[in-house]
Amino acid sequence: MIPLLIGLIIVFIVLLASFVCFVMAFYAPEKDKTPKEEYPIPRGKIYIPHRDKMVEWMKEVRTLEHEDVSITSFDGLKLCGKYYEYKKGAPCELLMHGYRGSAERDMCGAVQRCFSIGRNALIIDQRGAGKSEGNVITFGAKESRDCISWVEFMIDKFGPDVKIIISGISMGAATVVLAAGRGLPKNVVGVLADCGYSSAREMIEKTIREMHLPPKLLYPFVALGARIFAGFDLRDAEPIAAVKNAKVPIIFLHGDADEFVPCYMSERMYEACPTPKKFVKVEGAGHGLAYIIDGEGYLKALEQFWTEVGVPTEIQMYKNS
Repeated sequence: MIPLLIGLIIVFIVLLASFVCFVMAFYAPEKDKTPKEEYPIPRGKIYIPHRDKMVEWMKEVRTLEHEDVSITSFDGLKLCGKYYEYKKGAPCELLMHGYRGSAERDMCGAVQRCFSIGRNALIIDQRGAGKSEGNVITFGAKESRDCISWVEFMIDKFGPDVKIIISGISMGAATVVLAAGRGLPKNVVGVLADCGYSSAREMIEKTIREMHLPPKLLYPFVALGARIFAGFDLRDAEPIAAVKNAKVPIIFLHGDADEFVPCYMSERMYEACPTPKKFVKVEGAGHGLAYIIDGEGYLKALEQFWTEVGVPTEIQMYKNS
């Protein structure tokens, strides 16, 4: 009887620890989907000097004509997005935001950036964010399947000849690299990955370490929480493995002052990528700030790369950028 009781206590402790890890890492409650501020910006002191520009971008995007769109995910969630048209028939970018972000907060500047190089733009709220359904973030494991579903939607909507670029920032960048590794329709002509991580496990262990806790001891509970309560395997969120199976050109961009997702992670993915590729290191840029720190250099790098790989590009500074 006593051994059974001890065993039950151990199981309870393991499940409890795994559940706590699930809530901290993967759970996205409904209350967090509605921003407390009218113009939310990412948390962290590095974003404060750029608040005015970010708010300007958000205000501008809200004035642009757009179409609200939605799809149903492979597991039955309604996922929502907004389509902004620069010109009929132009290549279209699918833009995926970061961890615990939203389409508007993380991608408002990307709409103007798309217009600056002659692109239509589709920004989407990932599962568990913004107007999309779901309460679990899977670090790209399920989001990469959503990405492919959005690509299929774009082909149905814009026709079989549409050229598509899948783009993401932070977790969104990891997501599009994972999608590239899954295999993409021929309409996808390129991938843009801005400050993405190469390994979900490495990112989680880094975060645990920064909390002054033992990562090797706690990571198994995080992984178990992902399996039991979030319904996915963290081993499916390893962009460094997925990129080796990519078939389309990829441009990696990363700020060298990124203290959240280290710049070397993009460098690793660049080195492992077998397709036409480019790595752009933006001097002095923190996490997600490469475009706002050096917009001109960012656009020039895109122009050069997309021209080299044969993707139509029209560089012109957007009227309000």
